[in-house]
Amino acid sequence: MRAELLDRLAADLAGRRPPHPLRVAIDGPDAAGKTRLADDLARVLARRRPVCRVSGDGFHRPAAVRSARGRLSPEGYYLDSFDHETIVARVLRPLGPGGDRRYLPAAYDVRADAPVTAEPVTAPADAVLLVDGVFLLRPELREHWDVTVYLHVAPEETVRRALVRDLEVFGSADEVRRRYRARYLPGQELYRARARPAERADVLLDLTDPLAPAVLAWRV
Repeated sequence: MRAELLDRLAADLAGRRPPHPLRVAIDGPDAAGKTRLADDLARVLARRRPVCRVSGDGFHRPAAVRSARGRLSPEGYYLDSFDHETIVARVLRPLGPGGDRRYLPAAYDVRADAPVTAEPVTAPADAVLLVDGVFLLRPELREHWDVTVYLHVAPEETVRRALVRDLEVFGSADEVRRRYRARYLPGQELYRARARPAERADVLLDLTDPLAPAVLAWRV
């Protein structure tokens, strides 16, 4: 079922021909499977169109900014984690109407907590930009996407996956649970309340079972 979904998405995106690269957001809560879906979709889509891959994780703000409201602050997670101004100025606008197609693939290394030195890349005129990340449908970014995909995963499933994915990062299962219960899950609740991504996305998928995604809405 996953292969069929990827084929359907790839066919849909490949058939869209705006006068600039097609800008696609793949959004959803932490550990929803955004990066894997974007990577898999890129491989299928690349048979039809050139693909540019960018991750929202490459546009974090410095740790001091992200934690200024408190290391466990949900507001800090939602409001301060990512440099949306740079995403718009260096990725989405250059690839949008009237842009020069020269985009920045990344600006910050979150693990090293330091800027990265990356040269702009020129996208082919018929490219599809696939960006995975959290909070991609917030107001600052929403108007710059041509197609938006939102992945639904229940909070309990997010924590279950995080206990596998983030155990090494946070050091213990208890710390993973603490971070998610205090910061990440409430931050996602804040995002859903303010931005309503599931209602606004062009494609809404339930990724509870990554191998059998369920289409909840297809509005494009």
